[in-house]
Amino acid sequence: MKNNRVKTVAVIPAYNEESSIAKVILRTKRYVDEVIVCDDGSTDMTFMIAKALGAIVVRHGERRGKGEALRTLSKEVMELGPDVIVTLDGDGQHDPDEIPMLLKPIETGESDMVVGSRYVDGGKMDAPLYRRFGLRVINFLYRKFGGVHIKDTQSGFRAYSHKAFEYLMQCNAKGYGIEGEQLVLAAGNGLRVMEVPISVNYKGSARNSKKSPLLHGADLISTLFRLVAEGRPLMYLGLPGIGLTCVGAMLGLYLLWMFNTTRYFSIPVAILTVGASMAGILLVIAAITLHGLKRINEKLANYR
Repeated sequence: MKNNRVKTVAVIPAYNEESSIAKVILRTKRYVDEVIVCDDGSTDMTFMIAKALGAIVVRHGERRGKGEALRTLSKEVMELGPDVIVTLDGDGQHDPDEIPMLLKPIETGESDMVVGSRYVDGGKMDAPLYRRFGLRVINFLYRKFGGVHIKDTQSGFRAYSHKAFEYLMQCNAKGYGIEGEQLVLAAGNGLRVMEVPISVNYKGSARNSKKSPLLHGADLISTLFRLVAEGRPLMYLGLPGIGLTCVGAMLGLYLLWMFNTTRYFSIPVAILTVGASMAGILLVIAAITLHGLKRINEKLANYR
């Protein structure tokens, strides 16, 4: 158990990690006061091993995804009242011996959230080429469109102050998108976020991925699209909606002109006209609705 003036709890989402969870828990216990594991519907011995090693274990009856697992863990964490919370994966990719590096900026008050990064000086990873490429693309998209200034947007090895963790668990992503969503939420609300170098071991982990790379990437990009649309709906939904509505109007005028001059009614042009117009109108309505909800949420936040 860690001997320090602050209380620290580690939370570990896990799915079918019987070959690695014991090592992760035992090594993590050296640096924290308590370990909580969420068994996200595992079909192996993950639950029993974690329980036997003295971790607090909560269990989902079926797999819900990493985001849901972290939200379940957050409820357990809040009951313990820690000063600092650490999140890490149960597959052995993260090195628990690096936990002190993540804790230090929180304990000294330098940061609200610390991200273990593979992309800052000193960071290491042995990921396959396709995964490296995919991570670079995802990181670029989150920085470009999400307003995130962190190099490693998908690292799950993180430390949080109590208040930051409680706030960032308001994220809605059910799967791996929660990591990017946290950073977008933190950036939009002025939380202090910094990175420290970590080493990520893919070859020695229990698995490389429980989801195909394409599905994983689609999950992350769809989460980003939702965040961007919710954050700036007038720009990213309203403007395309107006554009499609204008296209529909022009196609409609062309359809009328063609019918008046040739007496030929083009079914394909009519379908395009209706489709573009309806899509445009729906996007405009969605943009106005989301903008209104955003303003309401901002006002409610000011009253808190």
